[in-house]
Amino acid sequence: MSRTLIVVLVLLALFLLVGLGLAGLMASGYNRFVALDEQVSAAWSQVETSYQRRMDLIPNLVQTVKGVAGFEKETYTAVAEARARAGQITLSPKLLSDPGAFAQFQQTQGELSSALSRLLVTVERYPELKANENFRDLQTQLEGTENRIAVARKRYNDTVKVYNTAVRRFPGRLIAAIFGFESRPYFEASAGAENAPKVEF
Repeated sequence: MSRTLIVVLVLLALFLLVGLGLAGLMASGYNRFVALDEQVSAAWSQVETSYQRRMDLIPNLVQTVKGVAGFEKETYTAVAEARARAGQITLSPKLLSDPGAFAQFQQTQGELSSALSRLLVTVERYPELKANENFRDLQTQLEGTENRIAVARKRYNDTVKVYNTAVRRFPGRLIAAIFGFESRPYFEASAGAENAPKVEF
């Protein structure tokens, strides 16, 4: 064998090894992104489940409140309307890839939370409602659901942090760009959450 042929074969072998190494790194990186993407989807599923549970509790809560004579109609109407607006948004993992739709989702859920808070504050003026066992049970379930929502949102944000960090770091940034993995949005605190509420006695 000639010396030129040996050099060509060695170079070819090196290129082949480098190519196989790069292909292995790409495959490994792609698989990592698939796993992280699935974790984000699973965390999102828990958020969806928690919000759906809250949506399911609201009609019973509104019906119980309606049954109390003299209860302020505009209060439970506001809850029903906020629930209707929140229910118009289709919950799916696709929501995560549309920042505008995600922001709209957060806004409607925030409006619903606000309406529910006003309802529960108004209930304080109606002792017969506070004494109603069905209402107390629904209120307890709603409080538990709100806690589940907070936990699910935190877990989602934690999972998104890991995913987004992988998307932004090198060499993950290259792999994410090649295969179309994009950053996911975080849940943000509601407007005004940084201010403590005023308590007046």
